[in-house]
Amino acid sequence: MPNNQFVVIGIGQFGEAIARSLSKKGAEVMAIDKSQEKIDYIANDVAYAVALDSTDKNALISQNIQNYDAVVIAIGEDFEELLLTAVNLIELNIKRIIVRAKGKVNRLILEKLGLKEIFSPEFEVGKVVAERLLNPSIVNVLDLPDGYVITEIKAPKSIIGQTLESIKLREAYNINLVTIRNEAEEVKGNKIVQTQHITGVPQADTVIGEHDYIIVFGSAKDVEKFIDINS
Repeated sequence: MPNNQFVVIGIGQFGEAIARSLSKKGAEVMAIDKSQEKIDYIANDVAYAVALDSTDKNALISQNIQNYDAVVIAIGEDFEELLLTAVNLIELNIKRIIVRAKGKVNRLILEKLGLKEIFSPEFEVGKVVAERLLNPSIVNVLDLPDGYVITEIKAPKSIIGQTLESIKLREAYNINLVTIRNEAEEVKGNKIVQTQHITGVPQADTVIGEHDYIIVFGSAKDVEKFIDINS
């Protein structure tokens, strides 16, 4: 099999972002989740989308998972499910396993299993605070292996009012847009409340608004370059 073939297990917020970003970079991605609804949602944006129980080793074997370059375990809430999945992958001698850990205890357990590539949004809070102190436009950072990041950025003034096609994030900066989060005030009853909305999968004619936050995927250096040029 050629390079750049990945499996993402767990299509929640992080798993979906990783799967979509890898696909946009030209990788062949298999998305796995036990929820048929989540699989149906992402099916058109990845090469393969399969609903199965990743704690069932035979189910994983049936998908030839051992032939892929790497497997990302992005299961968020059920640590037992994540752990059993990790054990299955270890027993199948998967070439490269990248796993999400929720908290220090979970991270420690995964390290004891011998897993080396562990990403933990909760564990990286200190880094996120430091990033925000250095650059207030950065809202959140998720570190990924090999120097890649998923970063949420307050839309710079220089791109507000422009379409994604005219900004040319991929061509000019070598980064991919995952989605757009919008904050707004709405009147509900007699109260003004803060609301948030996700664009979903933005299109080329999507216009960046004043209250938008863009969530991008790319190398840390390329994301920093984009922020420096547009700040």
